[in-house]
Amino acid sequence: MEAYIEPATRFDQTTMVLVARSGEWTRRKVPDAAAARDLARELGMPVYDVQLTGYPSRMREWTSAQRAAKRR
Repeated sequence: MEAYIEPATRFDQTTMVLVARSGEWTRRKVPDAAAARDLARELGMPVYDVQLTGYPSRMREWTSAQRAAKRR
């Protein structure tokens, strides 16, 4: 599991995307980037700033596979 921090926008607060090795992911609101980093470190998972690293390709692949499965 890895954590990707998304910055706050004009419409949404800071979020943290948790991505499994399979590419499955979930997004959760967090108070701020520091809280997200603290939580990820406490849980022993790598944490990245999505603005610097982007999203992992396995996340996009999993999402595409889920969409394709729904169309069938």
